[in-house]
Amino acid sequence: MTQSPRVELTPAAAGLLRQLRAAHGPLMFHQSGGCCDGSAPMCYPDGEFRTGESDVLLETLRVEGVEEPVSFWISRSQYEVWSHTRLVVDVVEGRGSGFSLEAPEGVRFLIRSHVVEG
Repeated sequence: MTQSPRVELTPAAAGLLRQLRAAHGPLMFHQSGGCCDGSAPMCYPDGEFRTGESDVLLETLRVEGVEEPVSFWISRSQYEVWSHTRLVVDVVEGRGSGFSLEAPEGVRFLIRSHVVEG
């Protein structure tokens, strides 16, 4: 039995990642457990956000048209809360705050989630 991916991308998110990859090089995501926009997935140049023992590599995303995979990290505390969900990265209009690469584009990444069975 093949396991479903823990993180998926909408077509809009994949398109934005291709655009960001062309401008910034290899990419990564980090999903923190912060409040407000701090709980949104943040996109950084790969390796710019330092991960450590308090983070979990949830998924390695393949994006059509992007040579290298995009890693999706999540804080361990947030992973424990969302351990029974599948995360879907989407894009909506409106600028979020923070240092995520899409902020200057007038859009922001957000998470939609589905509960998954055992």
